[in-house]
Amino acid sequence: MNTPSVAAVDLGATSGRVILGRIERSRDGSRIETRHIARFANDPVRTRDGLHWNLLGLYQEVLRGLAASEREMPGGIASVGIDSWAVDYGLLRDGRLLGVPYHYRDARNEVGVAAVHAQVPADVLYARNGLQHLPFNTLFQLATEGPLIKVADRMLLIPDLLAYWLTGAEVAERTNASTTGFLGASTGEWDLDLADALGVPTRILPALVDPGTPLGALSAAPAALVGRALDVVAVASHDTASAVAAVPATRQDFAYISCGTWGLVGLELDGPVLSEASRIAGFTNEGGIGDSVRFLHNVMGMWLLSESLRHWEPAATDAQRSSLLSELLADAGRLSGDVPVFDVDDPVFLPPGDMPGRIAAWYRTHGEREPDGRAAIVRSIIESLAQAFADAVATAAELADRSVSVIHIVGGGSQNALLCQATANRSRLPVHAGPTEATALGNMLVQSRALGLVGAEPEALRAVVARSSDIIEYIPR
Repeated sequence: MNTPSVAAVDLGATSGRVILGRIERSRDGSRIETRHIARFANDPVRTRDGLHWNLLGLYQEVLRGLAASEREMPGGIASVGIDSWAVDYGLLRDGRLLGVPYHYRDARNEVGVAAVHAQVPADVLYARNGLQHLPFNTLFQLATEGPLIKVADRMLLIPDLLAYWLTGAEVAERTNASTTGFLGASTGEWDLDLADALGVPTRILPALVDPGTPLGALSAAPAALVGRALDVVAVASHDTASAVAAVPATRQDFAYISCGTWGLVGLELDGPVLSEASRIAGFTNEGGIGDSVRFLHNVMGMWLLSESLRHWEPAATDAQRSSLLSELLADAGRLSGDVPVFDVDDPVFLPPGDMPGRIAAWYRTHGEREPDGRAAIVRSIIESLAQAFADAVATAAELADRSVSVIHIVGGGSQNALLCQATANRSRLPVHAGPTEATALGNMLVQSRALGLVGAEPEALRAVVARSSDIIEYIPR
């Protein structure tokens, strides 16, 4: 008898998808078979008051994707799980959304940083929540809400908000809650004293749940649109947590790079690293599956490439930009000579806009020769990202007192052969690239674990991914 399927709703910062997965058992161990059902754009909307997510449009696309999944496999879907990017949220009162959720790249965040640090110094904050200083962390965003936060009775992060609209369950999944700044790094529970100190009403913080927790069936309205009252399960709803769960590592001394819009570079640890050296180096401690800690550094990632392409070809479709990127990567790979690298983590590269112009300006400001032409800019982005990745791996290993023998790159960036080879070259470590859809795989495997279809230990989940994926190895040269 066939095992049931699970549906992964995987929402990235630029696109979303709905993917079906099913565990297939064989003599050499279980594998997971996947089927893409829907893919849709995730385009922010700028209004008079700032940059927002089109959350209602995303919710509509999720419902359409689930309806298509049910038509594809009527009665055969056991559950649904939702993951997304971190830190962003909606405020609710009596179940109604108060305003359109802001995009984390909105310019309001610096005001929030100043307000928070006026109450709690940066070093004290790090000792409590263990988070890398990023101006868009949830607690900084909440500090800009003004009177709105006083009337709200609930804050729900993006995947939790969508799950609430589907089921009515008001919860906070723990791996994503760990990115808000209000979760104690050592306790894994809400730091209510910190919330009080920052003027955040503790009533808005919902009950915490672990990955694999059932949230209930679709309520009547979404069930009518989908075709059936599918069950919803909390997965590791921070997309990086799901991606790390699907790293196909066969040994413990690995580093990972979850490479998409952001490059999340780090190690999987048993506990947080809260040293002053870790804070200064910009490392964060976030929750993972199995009570693990994702000790990592946020690197600007493929955003630098995608925003450059958007500037060069503003009217192009996603398919046209993908084709252009392939051409530019091929041209960039043929360039010879040394490539000066730039600091990809410079905050100047965070907002949307003329990315090639900002990169050129960075070189001029720092007395370097700026890249000449599109292929040269692409090559400089690739080499600069690779250096940032290599530096982050080395620093993580030093701070955590861990050795690293291999780097796993998962996510969309694993398809970029030039980036993978450059990372191997600059780190002097072998790079194993793939799978591309690690986040969706982690989402589906947590659901499958909740159904008892795979083993409970993280090693069991990774073994399924390793058997199911084509991994490419890049050797340093």
